[in-house]
Amino acid sequence: MRQIIAIGGGGFGREIKNLKIEKYIVSQSTKKNPSICFIPTATGDDRDYINNFYKAFDSLNCKTSHIDLFKRTIKLKEHINKQDIIFVGGGNTKSMLAVWKEWELDKILYEAYKNGIIMSGVSAGAICWFTNGITDSFKDHQSILPCLNFVNGVCCPHYDEEPERIPYVEKILKNNEINICYAIEGFCALHLVNDEPKFSINFGKENKCYEVTHKNSKIIHNQIKDIEEISI
Repeated sequence: MRQIIAIGGGGFGREIKNLKIEKYIVSQSTKKNPSICFIPTATGDDRDYINNFYKAFDSLNCKTSHIDLFKRTIKLKEHINKQDIIFVGGGNTKSMLAVWKEWELDKILYEAYKNGIIMSGVSAGAICWFTNGITDSFKDHQSILPCLNFVNGVCCPHYDEEPERIPYVEKILKNNEINICYAIEGFCALHLVNDEPKFSINFGKENKCYEVTHKNSKIIHNQIKDIEEISI
C-alpha cells in the first residue's frame, strides 16, 4: 500500500504540544516502533527544526534519524530503504527539489514510495509529492511549481493561513492555468492511499481540505470526491 500524508500547516515545526498529526502519521505504520527519517532540506537543514523533530518523534517511541544534504551526506538509498516513514519539512520547495535532483534523492524516494514506505510532510513537504504545487519560494510572488509527480494534481498548503493563497488560486483557475486544486488548510492534512485522496485529517478547529474549481465565473470549494473527514 502506498501512502502520502500532506499537511497544510502546523505540527512540531511550530510547537511541540499534543503532537496530534505526528501520532496519526506514526499510527499508519504497521510497526510498533517505526523508523522515521526527517528531511529538512527546504530550510537548509535548520538545526532548531531538526531538534524539534527529534523531541517530537522520540517521545512517540520512533527510531529517528535525519538526512543532511549541506554537510557530508550519508548513503541515501541505503538509509531511505531502511525507513518505515519519511517526513519532509517545510521551507523553500524550489531549492529543496533542485538539491534532491542533484543527489538523485527524488528517484530514491519514488522507489521507496512504490515499495510502501510512508511519505509525509508539511508545506513544502506536502506539495512536493504532487504534479505541481503552489509555492511562495519566490520572495515577491506565488507560483505554480513542477514537483515530483508521485501523484496527479495541484496542491496548495496554508490555504486559510496566508492571505495571498486564496486570491492566487482564484486567479490561476480563472486564467485556466490549472483546472483544479487541492487546497489544504492549516492544521489539516490530506491523506492519500494508493495515489488517491482518502482522508481529510483535521487536527485543529474544523480545518478542511477542498477541491477548488472554477465554473460559470464562480470559484467553487467542494469536498474532495470520496473522501472521509476525520477529526483527531
